[in-house]
Formats: sequence, C-alpha cells, structure tokens
Amino acid sequence: MNRAALFDVDGTLADTNHLHVVCWWEALRQAGHDVAMHDIHRAIGLPGEDLLAHLLGEDRDTSEDDTLSAAHTTLYGTYFDRLPPLDSAAELLRALDRRGWRVVLVTSAKDAELDALRRAVGADDAITATSSSDDVDEGKPAPDPVQHALGLADAPAHGAVFVGDTVWDMEAGSRAGVACVGLLCGGIPRRDLEEAGARAVYRHPADLLAHIDTSPFADNPDKPDNPDVNEAR
Repeated sequence: MNRAALFDVDGTLADTNHLHVVCWWEALRQAGHDVAMHDIHRAIGLPGEDLLAHLLGEDRDTSEDDTLSAAHTTLYGTYFDRLPPLDSAAELLRALDRRGWRVVLVTSAKDAELDALRRAVGADDAITATSSSDDVDEGKPAPDPVQHALGLADAPAHGAVFVGDTVWDMEAGSRAGVACVGLLCGGIPRRDLEEAGARAVYRHPADLLAHIDTSPFADNPDKPDNPDVNEAR
C-alpha cells in the first residue's frame, strides 16, 4: 500500500501567513474595506473567493472579487524572490521520502504562487506531486484538494497523513478521512486545530521532525502521539 504524506505549504512549510494577511489587508483597504488583520489571519488558507465571502459576507458585491484577488496577487508577488521557508521544512519532506512516503503538496495557492513556494522550500527532490487550487472545483475546507492529492499519490485515505496549520486544513483532511497533524507556526491556537480534527499538534516542521517516530507518521500506527508538545502562543 502506498502511503501519502500530504502537506499544506503557506504557514506549514513556508513562513508566509502574515505576508498574506498584510497583502489582503492592503488590497481590501485600497477598495475601501476596513477589515481587521486578526480576522484576515483566521481566513488565511481559504481560496480567494471563499476568503472574501468569509470576510465581507455572501451578500457582498461579488463584482469586486476579481479586482481584490488581483490586487492581493500583485502585492504578494513582490515577495516571490524572498519567501522564507520554515526551519527544517525541506529536511522533514526528505525524511518522509526516505521512509517511503509519497509527499504531495496540497495548497490553495495558484500555480505561479506554488512555483515560488516550492523554490523557497527547496525540496523538489522529495516531492511526488502537487495539488493547487487550479486542480479542483472546491478548495479547503472541502475535501476535494485532499482527495485529489490522494489520487496523485495513488494512496488510500487510511494510508495518509495531512499536515497543515489552519482549521481549514484540519477540516478538509478530516472530511477526506485522513489523519491530520496541526502545526502552530501558522499562528492558529492548538485548541482550534484539535477541535477541527488534528490528531496531534507540533510547534513547527522541526518539532515534527524531531518527534517523527512518535507521530502519526510512525511506522507503527499504534504508537502514541507526542504527549509533550507545548502550545507556542
């Protein structure tokens, strides 16, 4: 049986969530919308249209959506040549690849943004495939991105683990029937990740790598999850 190690990217492998927050805040501000950065932060991880619906409401003027998304894309694109990877992100992917896991990136980013993120992480040699928002009809928290990634890895849901940093990641993975691991480095509290379906929570990729033998990635699925993880916020 093939085993799939599925990874969100923004906030999970790359330290980019707060860049997205600032870029969405500025795009919204330019269009006359006063939205708190805290609220934007909690919406990061949703596809652009869903993020705008979450922040501005379903009854918003949807004719603005394309302009707002384009403004965010333009602003965020100025960071493409210096997106910061999280510590040990590449080493974690390579460790899983050596153990026989098929590593698939599962992201709400579009293809051009995903290319920049892959360059930042620098572990293409360990990545089997990628699933972006361009590949599915519905993004996270719908299960579609995770199910698509399972197909790319040719792996069953019970042989997969999905690592992410938002409640949307945990909900998408849970709905797809895979084990979910939450990381705190995206800025979402441990309790929120657990309530959304995280089986285990770690501080960042380096913490997960250090505890990989007692994590849901352990060869023995009956091993306990790491009990000593402390919330970082």
